[in-house]
Amino acid sequence: MKRFYTLIIYMLMLAGVAHLQASAWMPDSLGEGFEMRYVEQPADYAGAERCTIVRRLAGAGRGVGVLYVHGFNDYFFQREMALEFVSRGYDFYAVDLRRYGRSLMPGQTPFDVRDMREYFADIDSAMMQMRADGMRDVVLMGHSTGGLTTAYYMDVHPSPDVRVLVLNSPFLDWNQSAFQEKILVPIVDVFHKAFPNLKINQGDDTTYSHSLLKAFGGEWEYNVEWKRPVSPPVTTSWIAAIDAAQAVLQADPHIMVPILLMHSDHTFAKGDAPSLAARSDVVLDVADISRIGRRLGPDVTEITVHGGLHDLALSAPEIRQALYDYLFAYLSRYFPE
Repeated sequence: MKRFYTLIIYMLMLAGVAHLQASAWMPDSLGEGFEMRYVEQPADYAGAERCTIVRRLAGAGRGVGVLYVHGFNDYFFQREMALEFVSRGYDFYAVDLRRYGRSLMPGQTPFDVRDMREYFADIDSAMMQMRADGMRDVVLMGHSTGGLTTAYYMDVHPSPDVRVLVLNSPFLDWNQSAFQEKILVPIVDVFHKAFPNLKINQGDDTTYSHSLLKAFGGEWEYNVEWKRPVSPPVTTSWIAAIDAAQAVLQADPHIMVPILLMHSDHTFAKGDAPSLAARSDVVLDVADISRIGRRLGPDVTEITVHGGLHDLALSAPEIRQALYDYLFAYLSRYFPE
Protein backbone atom coordinates (compact mmCIF):
# COMPACT_ATOMS: atom_id res chain seq x y z
CA MET A 1 0.00 0.00 0.00
CA LYS A 2 2.82 2.42 0.85
CA ARG A 3 4.44 1.70 -2.54
CA PHE A 4 1.10 2.42 -4.24
CA TYR A 5 0.80 5.82 -2.60
CA THR A 6 4.46 6.53 -3.35
CA LEU A 7 3.78 5.76 -7.01
CA ILE A 8 0.79 8.14 -7.06
CA ILE A 9 2.88 10.91 -5.50
CA TYR A 10 5.68 10.23 -7.98
CA MET A 11 3.36 10.41 -10.98
CA LEU A 12 1.96 13.70 -9.70
CA MET A 13 5.51 14.94 -9.33
CA LEU A 14 6.30 13.96 -12.91
CA ALA A 15 3.23 15.83 -14.10
CA GLY A 16 4.44 18.87 -12.22
CA VAL A 17 7.91 18.85 -13.81
CA ALA A 18 6.87 17.77 -17.29
CA HIS A 19 6.76 21.37 -18.46
CA LEU A 20 10.45 21.94 -17.71
CA GLN A 21 12.54 22.85 -20.71
CA ALA A 22 15.57 20.76 -21.62
CA SER A 23 18.28 21.52 -24.14
CA ALA A 24 19.19 19.14 -26.93
CA TRP A 25 21.71 16.43 -26.13
CA MET A 26 25.26 17.54 -26.88
CA PRO A 27 28.71 15.96 -26.58
CA ASP A 28 30.13 16.06 -23.08
CA SER A 29 33.68 16.94 -22.08
CA LEU A 30 34.27 13.37 -20.83
CA GLY A 31 34.67 12.22 -24.40
CA GLU A 32 33.31 9.61 -26.78
CA GLY A 33 29.89 8.28 -25.92
CA PHE A 34 29.21 10.78 -23.13
CA GLU A 35 26.50 13.36 -23.74
CA MET A 36 24.83 16.02 -21.64
CA ARG A 37 21.81 18.26 -21.59
CA TYR A 38 20.64 21.12 -19.40
CA VAL A 39 17.26 21.05 -17.71
CA GLU A 40 15.79 24.40 -16.74
CA GLN A 41 14.27 24.46 -13.26
CA PRO A 42 11.90 27.03 -11.74
CA ALA A 43 13.64 30.17 -10.54
CA ASP A 44 14.29 30.48 -6.82
CA TYR A 45 16.03 32.85 -4.38
CA ALA A 46 19.21 32.59 -6.49
CA GLY A 47 17.40 33.47 -9.73
CA ALA A 48 17.34 31.22 -12.79
CA GLU A 49 18.18 27.58 -12.09
CA ARG A 50 19.16 24.52 -14.06
CA CYS A 51 20.60 21.09 -13.53
CA THR A 52 22.61 19.02 -15.99
CA ILE A 53 22.07 15.38 -16.93
CA VAL A 54 25.06 13.42 -18.23
CA ARG A 55 24.62 9.97 -19.67
CA ARG A 56 26.64 7.13 -21.18
CA LEU A 57 24.42 4.42 -22.60
CA ALA A 58 25.36 0.77 -22.65
CA GLY A 59 23.90 0.04 -26.07
CA ALA A 60 22.40 -3.43 -25.68
CA GLY A 61 21.83 -2.80 -21.98
CA ARG A 62 19.78 -4.67 -19.43
CA GLY A 63 17.19 -1.90 -18.93
CA VAL A 64 18.74 -0.92 -15.61
CA GLY A 65 20.14 2.55 -15.10
CA VAL A 66 22.51 4.01 -12.52
CA LEU A 67 21.99 7.59 -11.38
CA TYR A 68 25.02 9.15 -9.69
CA VAL A 69 24.85 12.26 -7.46
CA HIS A 70 28.12 14.03 -6.62
CA GLY A 71 29.20 15.63 -3.35
CA PHE A 72 30.01 19.14 -2.13
CA ASN A 73 32.66 21.14 -4.02
CA ASP A 74 32.32 18.54 -6.73
CA TYR A 75 30.73 17.54 -10.03
CA PHE A 76 30.54 14.38 -12.11
CA PHE A 77 33.91 13.61 -13.68
CA GLN A 78 34.44 9.94 -12.73
CA ARG A 79 34.62 8.65 -16.30
CA GLU A 80 36.21 5.35 -15.31
CA MET A 81 33.39 4.56 -12.88
CA ALA A 82 30.78 5.20 -15.57
CA LEU A 83 32.57 2.90 -17.99
CA GLU A 84 32.74 0.15 -15.35
CA PHE A 85 28.94 0.22 -15.15
CA VAL A 86 28.48 0.45 -18.91
CA SER A 87 30.80 -2.52 -19.53
CA ARG A 88 28.43 -4.61 -17.42
CA GLY A 89 25.31 -3.50 -19.27
CA TYR A 90 24.13 -0.73 -16.95
CA ASP A 91 23.13 2.55 -18.58
CA PHE A 92 24.88 5.30 -16.63
CA TYR A 93 23.50 8.72 -15.74
CA ALA A 94 24.78 11.48 -13.51
CA VAL A 95 23.32 14.81 -12.49
CA ASP A 96 25.28 17.98 -11.81
CA LEU A 97 23.00 19.61 -9.28
CA ARG A 98 21.97 23.26 -9.45
CA ARG A 99 24.85 25.65 -8.80
CA TYR A 100 27.41 22.87 -9.33
CA GLY A 101 29.76 22.02 -12.18
CA ARG A 102 28.16 22.14 -15.60
CA SER A 103 25.00 23.65 -14.10
CA LEU A 104 26.68 26.69 -12.56
CA MET A 105 25.56 29.99 -14.12
CA PRO A 106 27.17 33.45 -13.91
CA GLY A 107 26.45 35.35 -10.73
CA GLN A 108 25.48 32.30 -8.70
CA THR A 109 27.09 31.36 -5.39
CA PRO A 110 28.62 27.95 -6.14
CA PHE A 111 27.33 25.00 -4.13
CA ASP A 112 24.89 27.04 -2.03
CA VAL A 113 21.58 25.60 -0.81
CA ARG A 114 18.95 26.58 1.77
CA ASP A 115 17.06 23.30 1.93
CA MET A 116 18.36 19.93 0.72
CA ARG A 117 14.94 19.22 -0.76
CA GLU A 118 15.78 21.76 -3.48
CA TYR A 119 17.85 19.00 -5.08
CA PHE A 120 14.91 16.63 -5.30
CA ALA A 121 13.68 18.36 -8.46
CA ASP A 122 17.09 17.83 -10.07
CA ILE A 123 17.06 14.13 -9.19
CA ASP A 124 13.44 13.86 -10.36
CA SER A 125 14.39 15.40 -13.70
CA ALA A 126 17.11 12.82 -14.20
CA MET A 127 14.69 10.06 -13.17
CA MET A 128 12.18 11.31 -15.71
CA GLN A 129 14.87 11.24 -18.42
CA MET A 130 15.82 7.70 -17.47
CA ARG A 131 12.20 6.57 -17.63
CA ALA A 132 11.87 8.21 -21.07
CA ASP A 133 14.97 6.26 -22.14
CA GLY A 134 13.35 2.99 -21.10
CA MET A 135 14.78 2.55 -17.62
CA ARG A 136 12.35 0.94 -15.20
CA ASP A 137 14.85 -0.05 -12.52
CA VAL A 138 17.32 2.42 -11.08
CA VAL A 139 20.38 2.14 -8.86
CA LEU A 140 20.63 5.48 -7.06
CA MET A 141 24.21 6.25 -6.02
CA GLY A 142 25.46 9.19 -3.97
CA HIS A 143 28.90 10.28 -2.78
CA SER A 144 29.50 12.33 0.39
CA THR A 145 26.95 15.19 0.40
CA GLY A 146 25.38 13.38 -2.54
CA GLY A 147 25.07 10.37 -0.25
CA LEU A 148 23.24 12.53 2.28
CA THR A 149 21.04 13.95 -0.49
CA THR A 150 20.12 10.57 -1.98
CA ALA A 151 19.45 8.98 1.42
CA TYR A 152 17.28 11.96 2.40
CA TYR A 153 15.48 11.70 -0.95
CA MET A 154 14.73 8.01 -0.46
CA ASP A 155 13.52 8.62 3.09
CA VAL A 156 11.09 11.49 2.47
CA HIS A 157 10.50 11.53 -1.31
CA PRO A 158 11.27 8.04 -2.65
CA SER A 159 11.02 7.19 -6.31
CA PRO A 160 9.34 3.82 -6.96
CA ASP A 161 11.85 3.24 -9.77
CA VAL A 162 14.78 3.04 -7.34
CA ARG A 163 15.55 -0.58 -6.51
CA VAL A 164 18.89 -0.13 -4.72
CA LEU A 165 20.65 2.76 -2.96
CA VAL A 166 24.47 2.82 -3.03
CA LEU A 167 26.21 5.19 -0.63
CA ASN A 168 29.86 6.08 -1.16
CA SER A 169 31.15 7.71 2.07
CA PRO A 170 27.87 9.52 2.79
CA PHE A 171 27.93 12.77 4.78
CA LEU A 172 25.65 11.60 7.58
CA ASP A 173 27.23 13.63 10.38
CA TRP A 174 29.63 16.50 10.90
CA ASN A 175 33.31 15.74 11.31
CA GLN A 176 34.08 18.71 13.54
CA SER A 177 35.13 19.34 17.12
CA ALA A 178 32.60 18.80 19.89
CA PHE A 179 32.40 22.59 20.36
CA GLN A 180 31.61 23.17 16.71
CA GLU A 181 29.02 20.36 16.54
CA LYS A 182 27.32 21.00 19.87
CA ILE A 183 27.54 24.79 20.10
CA LEU A 184 28.30 26.51 16.79
CA VAL A 185 26.08 24.48 14.47
CA PRO A 186 22.99 24.89 16.73
CA ILE A 187 23.69 28.64 16.89
CA VAL A 188 23.77 28.76 13.09
CA ASP A 189 20.50 26.81 13.00
CA VAL A 190 18.90 29.58 15.06
CA PHE A 191 20.00 32.67 13.15
CA HIS A 192 20.55 31.43 9.59
CA LYS A 193 17.16 32.70 8.39
CA ALA A 194 18.09 36.25 9.39
CA PHE A 195 21.53 35.96 7.77
CA PRO A 196 21.20 33.25 5.08
CA ASN A 197 24.17 34.43 3.02
CA LEU A 198 26.68 34.93 5.83
CA LYS A 199 29.80 33.02 4.80
CA ILE A 200 31.87 30.83 7.08
CA ASN A 201 35.42 29.90 6.12
CA GLN A 202 36.35 26.22 5.99
CA GLY A 203 40.09 26.78 6.15
CA ASP A 204 42.75 26.28 3.52
CA ASP A 205 43.57 22.58 3.86
CA THR A 206 44.66 21.00 0.56
CA THR A 207 45.38 17.49 1.89
CA TYR A 208 42.50 15.85 0.06
CA SER A 209 42.84 17.66 -3.25
CA HIS A 210 46.58 17.02 -3.35
CA SER A 211 45.93 13.31 -2.79
CA LEU A 212 43.79 13.33 -5.95
CA LEU A 213 45.33 15.76 -8.42
CA LYS A 214 47.95 14.47 -10.82
CA ALA A 215 49.89 17.73 -10.46
CA PHE A 216 50.62 16.80 -6.83
CA GLY A 217 51.29 13.10 -7.27
CA GLY A 218 47.68 11.87 -7.44
CA GLU A 219 46.08 10.05 -10.34
CA TRP A 220 43.32 12.39 -11.48
CA GLU A 221 42.73 15.50 -13.54
CA TYR A 222 39.52 17.53 -13.31
CA ASN A 223 38.16 21.06 -13.63
CA VAL A 224 39.50 22.90 -10.56
CA GLU A 225 36.99 25.70 -11.08
CA TRP A 226 34.21 23.16 -10.46
CA LYS A 227 36.07 21.10 -7.85
CA ARG A 228 38.32 23.55 -6.08
CA PRO A 229 41.61 22.56 -4.45
CA VAL A 230 40.62 24.51 -1.35
CA SER A 231 37.06 23.99 -0.16
CA PRO A 232 35.29 27.37 -0.42
CA PRO A 233 33.40 29.15 2.39
CA VAL A 234 29.88 27.94 3.05
CA THR A 235 26.86 30.00 4.00
CA THR A 236 24.90 29.73 7.21
CA SER A 237 21.94 28.50 5.17
CA TRP A 238 24.08 25.68 3.73
CA ILE A 239 25.08 24.58 7.23
CA ALA A 240 21.47 24.67 8.44
CA ALA A 241 20.27 22.71 5.39
CA ILE A 242 22.87 19.99 5.92
CA ASP A 243 22.11 19.80 9.63
CA ALA A 244 18.36 19.51 9.04
CA ALA A 245 18.76 16.63 6.57
CA GLN A 246 21.20 14.84 8.85
CA ALA A 247 18.80 15.22 11.79
CA VAL A 248 16.05 13.43 9.84
CA LEU A 249 18.31 10.52 8.96
CA GLN A 250 19.73 10.29 12.46
CA ALA A 251 16.30 10.28 14.11
CA ASP A 252 14.05 7.61 12.60
CA PRO A 253 14.86 6.86 8.93
CA HIS A 254 12.78 4.43 6.88
CA ILE A 255 14.56 3.74 3.61
CA MET A 256 12.83 0.65 2.33
CA VAL A 257 15.14 -0.37 -0.53
CA PRO A 258 18.36 -2.36 -0.07
CA ILE A 259 21.30 -0.11 0.82
CA LEU A 260 24.98 -0.73 0.12
CA LEU A 261 26.94 1.40 2.61
CA MET A 262 30.60 1.86 1.66
CA HIS A 263 33.38 3.72 3.47
CA SER A 264 37.11 3.67 4.13
CA ASP A 265 38.67 1.86 7.08
CA HIS A 266 40.44 4.91 8.46
CA THR A 267 39.77 8.59 9.07
CA PHE A 268 42.82 10.77 8.49
CA ALA A 269 43.60 12.63 11.70
CA LYS A 270 46.05 15.22 12.93
CA GLY A 271 49.36 13.52 13.58
CA ASP A 272 48.93 10.85 10.91
CA ALA A 273 51.79 10.36 8.50
CA PRO A 274 51.19 12.49 5.36
CA SER A 275 51.42 9.38 3.18
CA LEU A 276 48.30 8.01 4.89
CA ALA A 277 46.21 10.74 3.23
CA ALA A 278 46.30 8.69 0.03
CA ARG A 279 44.80 5.65 1.80
CA SER A 280 42.15 7.08 4.14
CA ASP A 281 39.12 9.35 4.38
CA VAL A 282 40.46 12.88 4.80
CA VAL A 283 36.99 14.46 4.95
CA LEU A 284 34.58 12.46 7.14
CA ASP A 285 34.65 10.25 10.22
CA VAL A 286 34.16 6.67 9.05
CA ALA A 287 32.89 5.66 12.50
CA ASP A 288 30.02 8.14 12.13
CA ILE A 289 29.24 6.85 8.64
CA SER A 290 29.06 3.30 10.00
CA ARG A 291 27.07 4.14 13.12
CA ILE A 292 24.37 6.16 11.37
CA GLY A 293 24.42 4.36 8.04
CA ARG A 294 23.58 0.97 9.53
CA ARG A 295 20.30 2.43 10.82
CA LEU A 296 19.04 3.93 7.57
CA GLY A 297 16.75 1.03 6.74
CA PRO A 298 15.99 -2.63 7.39
CA ASP A 299 18.33 -3.94 4.67
CA VAL A 300 21.80 -2.38 4.92
CA THR A 301 24.95 -4.12 3.73
CA GLU A 302 28.09 -2.37 5.00
CA ILE A 303 31.54 -2.78 3.50
CA THR A 304 34.78 -1.29 4.78
CA VAL A 305 37.26 -0.52 2.03
CA HIS A 306 40.80 -0.84 3.36
CA GLY A 307 42.96 1.95 2.01
CA GLY A 308 39.99 3.73 0.43
CA LEU A 309 39.87 7.47 -0.13
CA HIS A 310 36.89 9.66 0.75
CA ASP A 311 35.65 9.15 -2.79
CA LEU A 312 36.21 5.42 -2.98
CA ALA A 313 36.02 5.49 -6.78
CA LEU A 314 39.21 7.60 -6.79
CA SER A 315 41.24 5.25 -4.60
CA ALA A 316 44.36 3.42 -5.77
CA PRO A 317 43.81 1.16 -8.80
CA GLU A 318 43.98 -2.16 -6.94
CA ILE A 319 41.58 -0.88 -4.29
CA ARG A 320 38.94 0.40 -6.65
CA GLN A 321 39.11 -2.75 -8.77
CA ALA A 322 38.35 -4.82 -5.68
CA LEU A 323 35.60 -2.34 -4.87
CA TYR A 324 34.01 -2.77 -8.29
CA ASP A 325 34.23 -6.56 -8.04
CA TYR A 326 32.26 -6.43 -4.79
CA LEU A 327 29.84 -3.77 -5.98
CA PHE A 328 28.81 -5.67 -9.11
CA ALA A 329 28.55 -8.95 -7.24
CA TYR A 330 26.22 -7.17 -4.82
CA LEU A 331 24.10 -5.68 -7.62
CA SER A 332 23.84 -9.04 -9.34
CA ARG A 333 21.60 -10.17 -6.48
CA TYR A 334 18.95 -7.74 -7.71
CA PHE A 335 19.80 -7.56 -11.43
CA PRO A 336 21.01 -10.99 -12.57
CA GLU A 337 22.42 -11.14 -16.07
